Amino acid sequence: MSIALVGMPGCGKSTVGRQLARQLGRPFVDSDTEIEHRIGMPIRTYFDRHGEAAFRDQEESVIAELCARPEIVLATGGGAVLRETNRRALSQAGAVVYLRSTPEELFRRVRHDTQRPLLQVNDPLRRLRDLYRERDPLYRAAAQYVIETGRPTVPTLVNMILMQLELAGLIDPGRVPATIGRTPMPPQS
Repeated sequence: MSIALVGMPGCGKSTVGRQLARQLGRPFVDSDTEIEHRIGMPIRTYFDRHGEAAFRDQEESVIAELCARPEIVLATGGGAVLRETNRRALSQAGAVVYLRSTPEELFRRVRHDTQRPLLQVNDPLRRLRDLYRERDPLYRAAAQYVIETGRPTVPTLVNMILMQLELAGLIDPGRVPATIGRTPMPPQS
């Protein structure tokens, strides 16, 4: 059974996913990194040259391949849930966890990030609010677990996920750490 993390851009999927994978002794895979390897350029460049639909086609193909791998921790791109095929593939591959953040918290984390194509607009906070309104129901539809990110530390978020998976009987209780770390989640820059 794999574990997939879904959520808005900047919610911490990659950061939390790396730590979760380390804690569970599993491989970590970031779907956006895999897409960049496949297309041979940054996603933003591909987006600009070929458009969102072409990017979503690449994303769908990569997610299908990654969902076929056993026992991984997968961080998805923020828009991966836009396609029903992706939501279905993620759910069939294992546990899907939605890292839920408010648009305001996301803006605080990603306001200086120039690599997120959908946020390169005059009013990124408004864009985040619009994306959140559109995507929150899709994240909820795809996920079995919703974790409110707020301002917890990365180790706290990892522990929250581990506890949910342990309570559901999906991981060995011995894998759930007894202590919570104090390392704050870094802002995205």
